[in-house]
Amino acid sequence: MSPRRTNAAELAKLLDSATRPVYVLDEELTIMFVNRACREWLGTSAEGLVGQRCAYHSEPKSPGPVAAGLCPPPRILSGETVEATVCRVAEGEKFAERMARFLPLGGDKDELIAIVAVLDAEDRTPTAGGRDSGADSSEAGAIALHEHIRRFRNETAARYRADRLIGSGPAMRLARRQVELAAGGRSSVLLVGPPGSGRRRLAAAIHFGRKKGDLEKGTLATLDCSLLGADLLEALSSVAAKATARGLEAAPETLLLHRADELPADVQVQLADFLSNRLSSWRLAATAAEPLGELSKRGKFHADLAAMLSTIAIELPPLVQRREDIPLLAQMFIEERNAAGPRQIGGFSQAALDRLDAYHWPGNLDELAEVVAESHRRAAGREIGPGDLPERLRLAAQAAAQPRRVEETIVLDEFLGRVERELIRRALARSKGNKARAARLLGVTRPRLYRRMVQLGLE
Repeated sequence: MSPRRTNAAELAKLLDSATRPVYVLDEELTIMFVNRACREWLGTSAEGLVGQRCAYHSEPKSPGPVAAGLCPPPRILSGETVEATVCRVAEGEKFAERMARFLPLGGDKDELIAIVAVLDAEDRTPTAGGRDSGADSSEAGAIALHEHIRRFRNETAARYRADRLIGSGPAMRLARRQVELAAGGRSSVLLVGPPGSGRRRLAAAIHFGRKKGDLEKGTLATLDCSLLGADLLEALSSVAAKATARGLEAAPETLLLHRADELPADVQVQLADFLSNRLSSWRLAATAAEPLGELSKRGKFHADLAAMLSTIAIELPPLVQRREDIPLLAQMFIEERNAAGPRQIGGFSQAALDRLDAYHWPGNLDELAEVVAESHRRAAGREIGPGDLPERLRLAAQAAAQPRRVEETIVLDEFLGRVERELIRRALARSKGNKARAARLLGVTRPRLYRRMVQLGLE
């Protein structure tokens, strides 16, 4: 055996005997070694971890969630020592966090050959403030957002996979409680919000958030009501026939009527009867831009169908009404991109977050996800700055800095009175106060000039 291999084996043996959890990553963030204390904390074997690549995200359903929980902030790739939290997300183990110190070996980025992670001996209280050695304010903020998202996904959203409900405002807290209630029952659910607010995704989260035994039998059938007019009943008949053929009459099927508020009036009446008689065993879900009950009161939606679809009504506000959640949502979308490929971005600079906050977001969450994806591709460093954002955000910021001038209303009679008053004054000045001469200059009679002078307050 060569001396080099012997030395490596001795080093591994030494690290394995350490009482504190230790693991080693290579320059591409692939796990090379996990010591015994770390394996015991994670509740998993070294064979299951060694060779997995870490990615800076917090998606528990993605490949390698345990490795993702051990990933350092991307700044470590620049050769800087970093302190940040890592977490245990192994299946069957309680979610836990510890502070870790990441030590780069090899110097600067071009010479980086390995990263050693040394964890604290005790778990960290989740509510405690994090530490990040040497991070500037924007990166420290990004790390805090990362930790917030990770806890939310592993402790709250994991119950029903509705991670876009992250947020601290009253509307989102209410929506989370309603989703948990809806996921645990069979009542109809109406998801109300503008396009791009995540209505359809949330309906799927509610359906698939049921007990594990139901998932193997139940399916989610989605029909877009904006595309199906009179064809809707034919499509529903086909769905019902297929379910019957597969013997799923009693299965927990869910029918999602996407954009139900766009159904033609004549179809609404027929649909209410069809759902009552042909699909009575199915769970109903619907999405709409406005509450169907409100539309019904205005005579724009069939009352029976509105009641049938609205047992639980969950309102999703537009993104401009939850601006305080934009940093969390943007960080979450960054980490989704991190999980999808090798490119790793730590977060947004404060200037970039300010620009996101100033934008009006007509496309809501879907548009924010698109902006983050484009910025993730364009970013030159480990952080997204204002220059990495799409051009439309820069133009919107410029337009907001130079608001359109308000046009003054012109009252015609007042304007003409001012003009006439000025002309009379000039004529009187040229005629040295002689009204007859002034009248001739203005092309009117002397009596008419006198009457106008009285009316205009000049006499």
